[in-house]
Amino acid sequence: MTRPALGASSIDGVPTSVVTGGAGFLGSHICEHLLAEGHRVYCVDNLETGSLENISHLRDASFEFLLHDMLDHLEIPDRVDFVFHFASPASPIDYLRLPLQTLKVGSYGTHNALGFAKKHRAAFLVASTSEVYGDPQVHPQPESYWGHVNPIGPRGVYDEAKRYAEAMTMAYLRQQGVNTHIVRIFNTYGPRMRPNDGRAVPTFLRQAVNNEPLTVFGDGSQTRSFGYVTDLVEGCFRLIQSDYHLPVNIGNPHEFTVLELAELVIELTGAVSEIHYAQLPADDPTVRQPDISLARELLEWEPKINLREGLGLTIDSFGHEAADRALT
Repeated sequence: MTRPALGASSIDGVPTSVVTGGAGFLGSHICEHLLAEGHRVYCVDNLETGSLENISHLRDASFEFLLHDMLDHLEIPDRVDFVFHFASPASPIDYLRLPLQTLKVGSYGTHNALGFAKKHRAAFLVASTSEVYGDPQVHPQPESYWGHVNPIGPRGVYDEAKRYAEAMTMAYLRQQGVNTHIVRIFNTYGPRMRPNDGRAVPTFLRQAVNNEPLTVFGDGSQTRSFGYVTDLVEGCFRLIQSDYHLPVNIGNPHEFTVLELAELVIELTGAVSEIHYAQLPADDPTVRQPDISLARELLEWEPKINLREGLGLTIDSFGHEAADRALT
């Protein structure tokens, strides 16, 4: 893997990074990691789904928050070395509630972020998703698989927004010469997930800490591969420094059924919850497992934290207080 010297182009020797969607779950962890690596960080967010609570601990001289919607042109006077484009609703509850905004940030928002990176001659990384594979007919999913997506289904607003963002990113690479990178993120969990955001891990934790029934859709046999957030962030950090420009899967290749996840959450929390089965949502993928051969080869990356350990860390940060606050 080829890595440029961090901050080599910065006037004062300190690399500067911009993180769009930086007040969200993943974006806030990206900001935190960059600060630990010695970066100056601009966190850009419209707070539609992000929260100032996620970044309240990051306030210092090297960190600045900008309340800004990426559908609008972004200006920052400082020279910028890295752009991490994470702005987008990411949970089913959010993108089903905000379908047009999701499509717009994937298109106009990505266009604005790429134009900003071009102006600053910055390295650019777009947060894509395993959802570009849809309900896959190839398993596990390698980056070479083109996917099986329903473009007009309810999930299509997110899936197609990310597929379009990938196409836009490749166009800027090929036509404009921008140093672009695409990360396809698989199911990621950890501290700062919103208890009511609709994804499996925070939903199960919220229900378990309140000893409520855990809601499993379908019969729970559908599979997911759950990666802890610090592993994901390290993969993104390595990718934006590489000289590789095609999509790269970053996720945990260990596959679990949703029912197995629910049972593990009950075990780890000590809850007395039962399992409640509900109707499977439309276009819900039956399997999800990344082939991470490329990440291992190019980035020397693979996840370090297994599901049991990661859930323990998440439970410690989650607690009854977060769940109670989300329910009020």
